[in-house]
This record gives sequence, C-alpha cells and structure tokens, in this order.
Amino acid sequence: MKSLQVMLAATTLALAAAGVQAHGDEDHSQDAKKTPAAPGSATPGAPAALQRLADGSLFVPKPVQRQLGIRTLPVRIGDLAATVELNGKVIADPDSGGRVQAAFSGSVMPGPKGMPVPGRKVAKGEVLAWLRPVASAIERGNQKSQLAELEAQLAIADGRVKRLEQLEGAVPQKEIEAARIERDALTKRRGFVGASIDSAEPLLAPAAGVVSASHHLVAGQIVDAREVLFEIVDPARLAVEALAYDPGIGATLVSASALAGQSALELKFVGAGRQLREQALPLLFRIVGTNSMVAVGQPVTVVVRTAHEIKGAAVPRAALTKVGAGETAVWVHTEAERFAIRRVRHQALDAANVAIAEGLHEGDRVVVEGAGLLSQVR
Repeated sequence: MKSLQVMLAATTLALAAAGVQAHGDEDHSQDAKKTPAAPGSATPGAPAALQRLADGSLFVPKPVQRQLGIRTLPVRIGDLAATVELNGKVIADPDSGGRVQAAFSGSVMPGPKGMPVPGRKVAKGEVLAWLRPVASAIERGNQKSQLAELEAQLAIADGRVKRLEQLEGAVPQKEIEAARIERDALTKRRGFVGASIDSAEPLLAPAAGVVSASHHLVAGQIVDAREVLFEIVDPARLAVEALAYDPGIGATLVSASALAGQSALELKFVGAGRQLREQALPLLFRIVGTNSMVAVGQPVTVVVRTAHEIKGAAVPRAALTKVGAGETAVWVHTEAERFAIRRVRHQALDAANVAIAEGLHEGDRVVVEGAGLLSQVR
C-alpha cells in the first residue's frame, strides 16, 4: 500500500512538471500583451502602475482609469460651422443699467438708508444720497445779498397788494391782479435763491438693480460737477461688447457664445455699429440666462459661428491639452490600457466645443475628461 502511494505521488509530480513546460495546441499569441510589471514592484504578478512608454504613449491600467475619471468619446468627421474668435468684455445692459452723476459741485450726504455700498439692491427712483451745494465765501455772500434784496422787494410788493385790495372797486381790477402776480413771482425767486444756499439735491436711482460701484464715497465728501458717484447694474440683464475687424461679419453671423474663464455663456446678437472704433466694428450681444457669474468689465472671448462650413471633428474643449513647446494635442484611446498623444489643429466651435481640423481620424476615441491628468504623467 505504501509503495502504491509513492508511485501515485511521483506520477503527479511528473505530470505537473510536464504541464508547466508543454504548450500543446494552446494559443499564446496574447502573452506579449500581458500587463507589464510595475516599476519597482516587489511581488511578481502584481498589477502594473501608470507609466509612460518609450514611444511617448501611456500605459494606464483599468483601475487607474477609473480612479482618474477618464472618459472617452468616438469622433465623427463631418461639416461644421466655421467660427471667428473676438475679444470682448462684459458691460451693463443699456436698457437696464444706469449711473448717477453730480449735477454741480457739492458735498455728499447719506440718504434715508445710509450711504449706498456695492451690492445693495435699489429701486428705480429711490433716494440714494443728497448733494448739498458748496460755494466760496464770496459766492455765498453774493447769494445772501441777493436773498436779502428779494425779501425787501417782496415786502414792498406785499404791502402794495394789501393797499390795492383795500381800494378794490375804486382802482381797476387789472392793477390788483398785476400786483399779485408780481408778489408771487418775487416769492418764488426768494424760494429758489434760498434753496440754492441751504437745501440739498436728492440723488435718485435711474434704474432698479444693485449698486455695482460707489467710488469709495463717504459722508461729507466734496465732489465735482459731472463726477460719477454711483453705478447701477441689473445682474440678470448683462451684455457683451466685442470688436470685429471684419465689418461684414454681422451679415454671416448665425449664433454666438462667450468663454469667461471656464464658464460658457450663451449670447444673443443685438446689433452692430456703423462706425469704427480703434479700427474695429463694435458688436453688441445680450447674455442669455440669469445664472451667469460674470462681472461688468470682465474680459471674455466671444466665439461667433458663421454661415461658412469647415470639415472636422467636434470635441469638447476639455479634451485639449498642451505638449512640448506649447503645441495643442489630444489623447486618443488606442487600446484597452494604452493612450497615445496626437497633435492637432483646431479652431473654436463655440464656448464649450472645438473643431479638430487635422490630427484625428473617423472613429478615434478621444479622451474628453481627464486629459489634463494624463499630460502630467512623466
């Protein structure tokens, strides 16, 4: 019995050794594509790590792809609308904004709700502040002298009216009416002159919205005539002004969008001027939507879509990355765990997408999320 067990054990070991070395009819053509060992891996057979290969491509295991949030999109080559990029800036909508200026030199006094501060909501016609006129000692003396003279003339006119009223019936009625008119005119003149000395002019909000700028005004500050004191902006109604160096662009314009940092804005074309400014034609667009987080004066890139067409592939702007000496490229998913860099020539399609004119082929899977992370691998 013991000898039988020994024989069985020897047979098992011989078969195991033969199984390790023999190939038989099995297909081992995929062995060359087995996952390479991670650099510095201490355990044979452990999962490989993210690494750059000798040809510049990247080996990215599936678990790492999930961790990086890599997403790809197959491209389709077709006819796309040609676009033009313009420099622009955000402005207040002329129909909803406004500014408050000083009509004369004076001292600014707080309004019923205090001094307006940026961000405060105001209603149309609301008193923002008061402007008290200021004058030199000589001017103020002349005004007081004129006021005293008017008061004397008013006293004389008032006495004349009273005397004529006592003689009513004995004197013509037209003389009494003329005396009353003269007295009333002097009364108004005295009121106007007195107001110019002591009263203050209310500064009213020209539109409803929020105070976008108060120019660091404080109570009692002396301002000059025509100085801008407050600017009112409606955040829900903003516009974009862009400069076009091709005067005929307005005739071929189909739609437009703007790129403000990483935010895309939908625009509605309002119209184009007919007078060049700095050798360019101003174009006015309104921002569609009320959730645009932009500020007045912020520079934006306006992408105008025209009626002309080009052939290319549309991909999200996030797919673009920079390589080498600032060249633009995209990452293409060539195999299950391999990504290759492709240098491309592109132009803007809209604020969120670009058209790749050269560098891609029909069906290529382009990385649309996580391309920046792949470019950081060294």
